[in-house]
Amino acid sequence: MRRFLLGLGALAVSAMIALPLQAQAPAQPRVLKIQTSWPASSQAFDQMQAFGKRLEVVTGGRIKMEALPGGQIVPPFEVLDATHKKVIDGAHSWPGYWVGRNKTAILFTGGPGGPHGMDLIDFMSWMWHGGGFDMMQKFYRETMKMNVISIPMHTQSPQALGWFKRKIDNVQDFKGMRCRETGIAQEVFNEMGMRTVNMPGGEIMPAAERGVIDCAEWVGGIDDLKFGFHTIWKWHYAPSLHEPVSIGELMINLDVWNTFTPADQELIKTVAWETLFWHWAKWQRMNAEAVEEFKTKHGVNVMYTPPEILKEFLAAWDRVAAKEAAKNPIFKEVYESQKKWASVTVPMKKVYFPPYAIAADHYWPDKK
Repeated sequence: MRRFLLGLGALAVSAMIALPLQAQAPAQPRVLKIQTSWPASSQAFDQMQAFGKRLEVVTGGRIKMEALPGGQIVPPFEVLDATHKKVIDGAHSWPGYWVGRNKTAILFTGGPGGPHGMDLIDFMSWMWHGGGFDMMQKFYRETMKMNVISIPMHTQSPQALGWFKRKIDNVQDFKGMRCRETGIAQEVFNEMGMRTVNMPGGEIMPAAERGVIDCAEWVGGIDDLKFGFHTIWKWHYAPSLHEPVSIGELMINLDVWNTFTPADQELIKTVAWETLFWHWAKWQRMNAEAVEEFKTKHGVNVMYTPPEILKEFLAAWDRVAAKEAAKNPIFKEVYESQKKWASVTVPMKKVYFPPYAIAADHYWPDKK
């Protein structure tokens, strides 16, 4: 009996030791399958990969991500529907691609003119503190009927005007040119007399090589260098007001999202916002080096966009926005919310923030 009792005691001790070890055994990691709207060669795709690596680190490997380039499962412009239907867990894209369904979508990217003169941090101030994030979720779920959550995720802005086969001096030089544009900017440039065509990023270079288009806008800087625009066209213009602020998104199917704990949901949002600014800082330096390479190695004429074009673009956008607000109450609601926010922020920054060119010209005057 004594031996029997000792045996039972040993079994009990073994069980007590084994239970905590089993409880501590790592669970299988969650793997999110996220398709982007970008080619694998783009900086936006690099940013998505950086987000995935960072998310894995901060969650201790509990949440991982499989980043897929545009077209791997569905075409680049179909990731919204694919996320809604749970064909993929989520997408890394840009709300401006959905303007064909409802033009309000462009306002959640920042949109033409800022909007209302705002820069990126002004826009994110509206997004985080002015009700923008909640308006965006309501737009997707109630207006678009999409079962998704959209989180501001990346930026590649301000963007360049683009690449042209010849020198551009004024708005008249746009007449008859066939250019790749996308989003609401396509409609605004049409208003200015340009002939535009919309196509995914991966189709721009083949169209340019075949002479189907005379000019194109993609992003600028490092992204354009990777695409090789300089091998076809030698006239590159910046800045532009079509996307002075351009915020992309991480979309996740809402059913998938709701399987995460509230703590993990906050972690995902936090890593998305951290990656937004981390990659933006990296991208700025890469752009600077790319522009220098355009000029010194590839014989590109990097030109300042004529002010007439910038001013006419804003006037054309104001006309397009006014027409849309008159017939689209959702567009009007968001547009007026942004305008109200900008009416306080932008005038303050005109006083408090020194014009960038003053110090820049003092230390780095333009070469004659």
